[in-house]
Amino acid sequence: MNVPNNPRQLVDGMEKLSSIPLVYERLNEAMFSQRSNVGQISSIIMQDAGLSARLLRIVNSAYFGFPRRIDTVSRAVMVVGTQQLHDLALATSIVKQFQRIPDRFVTMESFWKHSVACGMVARVIAGLNRESNIERFFVAGILHDVGRLVIYERIPDLADEVFSRTTKAPAPLFRIEQETIGFDHAAVGGALINTWRLPGSLEESVRYHHMPQRAQRYRVEASVVHAADVIAHAMQIGSSGEHCVPPVDGEAWKFLGLKPENLSQIFELVDRQLEDVLKTLITD
Repeated sequence: MNVPNNPRQLVDGMEKLSSIPLVYERLNEAMFSQRSNVGQISSIIMQDAGLSARLLRIVNSAYFGFPRRIDTVSRAVMVVGTQQLHDLALATSIVKQFQRIPDRFVTMESFWKHSVACGMVARVIAGLNRESNIERFFVAGILHDVGRLVIYERIPDLADEVFSRTTKAPAPLFRIEQETIGFDHAAVGGALINTWRLPGSLEESVRYHHMPQRAQRYRVEASVVHAADVIAHAMQIGSSGEHCVPPVDGEAWKFLGLKPENLSQIFELVDRQLEDVLKTLITD
């Protein structure tokens, strides 16, 4: 077995994941153009019928809770905002890109349940901390374990060894990945996001979600995703392969100012919205 020396080599070997979905790339270009407007953004989204349908479903779901139904993409862009819809388009595009990963180690249903729950918790924490554009935290939460899917597909024999070692001596999966492979899924996810040329805040929040104190520029983002991952595991919603609650970084928890009373609010919101949000992201 030819084992990659670093996460970038592992990612570069996956041709089908070497580039971000085309519709998102076009949307990204329009977002940074001074001449872009609601009509142009809407037109790009509507070129992908599946994406349009999924975005309209999520805008009309309990996730936003708008009192009136939003029937058109252009209306959704105006009501939700271009940056927010841009980030939601990224989330739903990537979820669809990974739907055909074999379920040898984890089912996709279980994986995305955990990932979406983490994204929802991250969004709530960001809101409690009055962060701008909280949808970017939702995206970061959804993508935090994406490196595991790359590992499962590219080096399944090493993934088998990781799981075997976990059974014999229980420990956080990312620690055993580091010992067995030489790097962990968080580093692989960061490399994938870097390959896609996505924002640095997204890369750091994924790369350092187990060790947020190592984030160099985006400590808030990494800390939020770290806390959200721990909470989603504690709620026992789905799994990306982990069999225990990851260790809590006390400094990150303190840094975010999370209080015990926040947890009941988070639990209630995720319980109420999760199934609705899952349907909007995964169903065509």
